[in-house]
Amino acid sequence: MSTIPLQKPTTGPQRPKSGVVIPHPPKWHQRLAAFLLFISLRGLLLTVRCRLKTRSEFFSPGAPTPVIFCIWHNRLATCVKVLDVHRRPHNAGAGMAALVSASKDGAFLSRTLEWFGVQPVRGSSSRRGAQAMLEMTTWAQRGHDLTITPDGPRGPCYEVQEGIISLAQLTGLPIVPVALNLNWKIRIKSWDRFQIPLPFARCEVCVGKPIRVPSDVTDDERRQLRQQLQAELRALTRD
Repeated sequence: MSTIPLQKPTTGPQRPKSGVVIPHPPKWHQRLAAFLLFISLRGLLLTVRCRLKTRSEFFSPGAPTPVIFCIWHNRLATCVKVLDVHRRPHNAGAGMAALVSASKDGAFLSRTLEWFGVQPVRGSSSRRGAQAMLEMTTWAQRGHDLTITPDGPRGPCYEVQEGIISLAQLTGLPIVPVALNLNWKIRIKSWDRFQIPLPFARCEVCVGKPIRVPSDVTDDERRQLRQQLQAELRALTRD
């Protein structure tokens, strides 16, 4: 998953004459690895117990839909189960679309998400940002919830980038901050200290106040909303 937009890439996917950026497709070994990861992670997540700590209308039957779920990048391994279990009662008839990098690594992640029933939209802070924004808007119009990791794909960790504010402004959907706090986990030595739940771990699902971005928001208001979202997510997060 990823955010939109930041830096200009040094190398990137193919660019046809039309100017449309084509994301890297998964290679055969990435498809195989994605399937094996899906099997392993699905079995692991079956042992993880999730508890909704914060009562929220966005996780209850009859809730307004769709929405933009905002989750830190290092919680990706757990979020596929949490969003499936807790959002399904309020949006059972539609799916989930998630922003994924257009890079080679993103090709592997996108295939993995497809196994979990999530529609990947390829784009990131450095590649295909505008096209991904339009595709995310299309999935929202079809009734899909959207998911973005606001500090991905390259960080800094726990810092909300501009892309999620732009998406909320374009779609008119509320941003719902969600923190997933595991009591038992492994941390990988990566830029975000990626978290992998251990078997039979418990996960507290903390939902913050929704944030709406008006279509006519000013630059100063955008900055304030981004800081508000970042403060809300950090307050909910326990490491």
